[in-house]
Amino acid sequence: MTSLIFLVSQLALSAPIAESVQEAPKMTEMAGYLIVPHERVDKSYNAGFSMYVSAWPLLKSYPGSRFQSGLFGTWMFPQFEGEKPKDHYTDIEGGLGWWRDTRFATETPKFIMGGVALNFSEWANGPGAGKGRNWDNPTGLYAVAQLSPSILWPPDGLNLKQGTRGELFGYGYLPLPLTDPKSKTAGKDVSTGNQCWTLFVNSANFKGPVAFFTPHFWTKITATKPEVAGMMLDSRPSEPNRAVQMETQHVPTMIAKDKNGVTYARVAPTLFPGRQGKDAPLIHRMATYSRSALWDRVEWWFSGGPAASSRVRDAATSHNIFKGGGYATWKIYLPGEDRKNAPVVDWASYAKPAALDDLTYGYRWSHKDQGDNGSLVTLPEYYQLTKADNGKELWTVVSSDEVPAETGLRTAEFPEPKRPTDPYVTPNDPDSPWKTPGPVAGPIKRVLGDGSEVTYYWYRFADQPALLNADLTDAERETIQKRVEKIHREWKRDQNFLAPPSVGSLASIDPALIVEPPQGFEIGYVPIVTRQGWAPKKQQRLLPTGSMLP
Repeated sequence: MTSLIFLVSQLALSAPIAESVQEAPKMTEMAGYLIVPHERVDKSYNAGFSMYVSAWPLLKSYPGSRFQSGLFGTWMFPQFEGEKPKDHYTDIEGGLGWWRDTRFATETPKFIMGGVALNFSEWANGPGAGKGRNWDNPTGLYAVAQLSPSILWPPDGLNLKQGTRGELFGYGYLPLPLTDPKSKTAGKDVSTGNQCWTLFVNSANFKGPVAFFTPHFWTKITATKPEVAGMMLDSRPSEPNRAVQMETQHVPTMIAKDKNGVTYARVAPTLFPGRQGKDAPLIHRMATYSRSALWDRVEWWFSGGPAASSRVRDAATSHNIFKGGGYATWKIYLPGEDRKNAPVVDWASYAKPAALDDLTYGYRWSHKDQGDNGSLVTLPEYYQLTKADNGKELWTVVSSDEVPAETGLRTAEFPEPKRPTDPYVTPNDPDSPWKTPGPVAGPIKRVLGDGSEVTYYWYRFADQPALLNADLTDAERETIQKRVEKIHREWKRDQNFLAPPSVGSLASIDPALIVEPPQGFEIGYVPIVTRQGWAPKKQQRLLPTGSMLP
């Protein structure tokens, strides 16, 4: 009897303890798309595009390399008459954002070019940046040539000024006839066109062309797949009606259940431009161009005509009109369960997509945010898994007070980011295109706002490594050298190229990336970054607030 009483008493004492034990919050992610509808334009506007997109810190604190998200952007594909070829993916995408292979990320987004060769066989993100970092097999690493003499392009991406909080970054791609068409590609009897798709930027401290995809980037694969010749962006016009979306692949999220089995989630603090009851432009002036916007005048100029104006012609421009609407596919994934059927976030309960005017798209916010400095709204942080009217699971917004304490979500902390320490380096072999014929000035070092230090040299334009790997003869490189010298003489970084925005204010590029050519090298020379690594400790105290350091 005594033993039985003792056993029962022990079970009674242990039962409440067992009931109160909860699993620690599990890490998962929030991901999805924000879809932006717009009106179509005529198919004759097939010579590139430009747009202004808001640049801001999507997450309050950079959470580490698993975080991957673009801001609003687009995909520019080749245009085809009739049915598009099957198994044929090639485009220019990229834009502002954060990527898993970003080594020097901060809360402030960076810009990459994002050219995709056939079916992702290669991709190119900027001068010296592409698919991986293997210089013995440089897939996309030589695909982009530097054009501007006034701006550095780090291999980690083009930095915006630290502290950017909703300003508009203008960019787009227009073709320039910098090269001539070729009847042979890599010695094979397949042609390469002469469309050099060039990145144009409009920011507060830099305007104009920055860099371009060499035509060989698109046609390199035709040496082994001649059947796709003439089907890439080296010669095809661009599709004028492009999707505009924001693609988010990973926002850190924690999930836990209370003692009753109800599931709650907490999302890392996520920010958007705007304030409750106020408008903030996210996308503005989506322009699409015909051939006469710039190409025709530049082609005449290179043939001996008068210098082409830098300004893209308004008469050759069409705009995609916004009518409001749109939706979100953001989901919070349940660990270990089917991702395809993951429950969606009740985005519509706090964000209403709207056409702020015909050329401007944004959101109107209805929830009470947590306050900021007047430029950003903090999205709801806590959610409860409920059932929608259609019977499907739905993540519904709740306040922090509504989340039971035993879940541990309110006191849990997101993991500290792990910082890679390896630098980006380029080949040092004396026989490599980086050394032969080699630079004319340098090395020069600069510390950037993201905490990294870049080393760069000045190269004669035609002797930069990308053009030595662009399937061009010496004579062809000299032809393009003369054309670029014309551009350097006539087009300056303070001139207007893209039509300016009519709303908001312009974002700035990291001032440390703006450079001046050395005396005697003002025309026909470009700066090329050869290394990027963490800045020395003694220089870190000079960096802007918010920079992420190792």
